[in-house]
Amino acid sequence: MPKDRRTPGPAPRAAPAGLDEVDLELVRLLAADGRMPNNALAEATGIAPSTCLARVRALRDRGVIRGFHADVDLGALGQPLQAMIAIRIGTHSREDADRFRAQATRLPGVLALFHVSGANDYLLHVAVASSDALRDFVLDHLTTDPAVVHAETSLIFEHVRVT
Repeated sequence: MPKDRRTPGPAPRAAPAGLDEVDLELVRLLAADGRMPNNALAEATGIAPSTCLARVRALRDRGVIRGFHADVDLGALGQPLQAMIAIRIGTHSREDADRFRAQATRLPGVLALFHVSGANDYLLHVAVASSDALRDFVLDHLTTDPAVVHAETSLIFEHVRVT
């Protein structure tokens, strides 16, 4: 009798060093719902609640899980306008980059900062109350920064969080 000749599926993915399939499943479940109770996590992964609690703590201690976050309706907070601002800095010294990063993450309305490759150096995700507030943000905080040589703003029409 001939062997089964099914089409092979994707290659099994290797777990990152020190993480097994249970750890990866815990991370996936918590990324989808950071408020999932421990007993539900344990049941979904087929482990004891005490084991589950210990594994989640270990994942946090190792920095695999860095925090738990709320998905907030920014419009309900009076900040319905979101934008991505591409920033180019003039010099690429560590000091300038560290200073810009530290300053930018403290600015009002900043949701995230990405250090990227390519023509621009940073992408700044912001939420503001209006187009006037966005203009003021760029003029008051970015174009006055001596390190910034270019700022290009793109409005965000829709933001979908993927888990």
